[in-house]
Amino acid sequence: MFSYNIEFSNAKILYYIGTAGWSYKDWVPSFYPKQQSAKFDWLQFYSHYFNCVEVNSTYYAYLSPKIVEGWVKKVSDCDDFIFHVKLHQDFTHKRKIDEQSIKAFRYNLDILANAERLGGLLIQFPYSFPFNNSATQYIQQLKDTFSNYKCFVEVRHSSWHNQNSFEFFKENDLTFCTIDQPQIGQAIPFEPIITNDRAYIRFHGRNVNAWKKSINSFGKEQSYEERSERYKYLYSPGELIEIEQKIKSIQTKVKEVHVIMNNHPQGDAVANAFELIHLLEEKDKVEMPGTILKAYPRLEELLVN
Repeated sequence: MFSYNIEFSNAKILYYIGTAGWSYKDWVPSFYPKQQSAKFDWLQFYSHYFNCVEVNSTYYAYLSPKIVEGWVKKVSDCDDFIFHVKLHQDFTHKRKIDEQSIKAFRYNLDILANAERLGGLLIQFPYSFPFNNSATQYIQQLKDTFSNYKCFVEVRHSSWHNQNSFEFFKENDLTFCTIDQPQIGQAIPFEPIITNDRAYIRFHGRNVNAWKKSINSFGKEQSYEERSERYKYLYSPGELIEIEQKIKSIQTKVKEVHVIMNNHPQGDAVANAFELIHLLEEKDKVEMPGTILKAYPRLEELLVN
């Protein structure tokens, strides 16, 4: 494990545990109740159980500031709730930067930052973005563009798993995202890499067959269900213990650990996030809604009496 060699043994670590997104129709009724009043709001409901969420919609669209302002209002009674915002694909996949796009994206980040609701900026690159000089220069450009925010950078190709890469992240105060994904081809391994005082860990599931199918279907038109299939995976209790051990091995190296479950189909991410709250925060009992207990009976031992 690479670490930037600072220890925080006397400080209490902050855990932020949540999911990638919250607006999923297939989370009804496994998390959100089937019967909902006109005033019922998914984000408001979600924020009562988790202290962070990763925003996916910003990857696909430049949102109206009114939408972001609405998020702030909906979590107003949850003091510690934060949003991690995924950078638009124009910057990471198309790799086109223009002033208008920068201004629009910064404006929404600042709405959250000024309300003290911004966790950081997730900069997610595809598997087809290997480590080389032009790649690091481009990341440096993005870092300079968004220098006012904590930047979490996810790379998926194993060529980034080297000392020069880690030093680059460290020198630029970039958090190297740790990701768990099927180990296919040149996939980066699941190993915590610490390059500053924060850890950002994302879980994509371990559905090898669906992941391979997704690779073979790359570039083809797919339905939402087909695109989501590779993330359909419920981590087992044994796998979660392994994950707990890996995360706890870095807790003296960082001040904050951000854990995001992206195995979202059918609500698996929600169930596993509750289990990791229990394991990582060492809570004897975890507050959960009855809907998730009915969908995942094994969570019963975590339910607050």
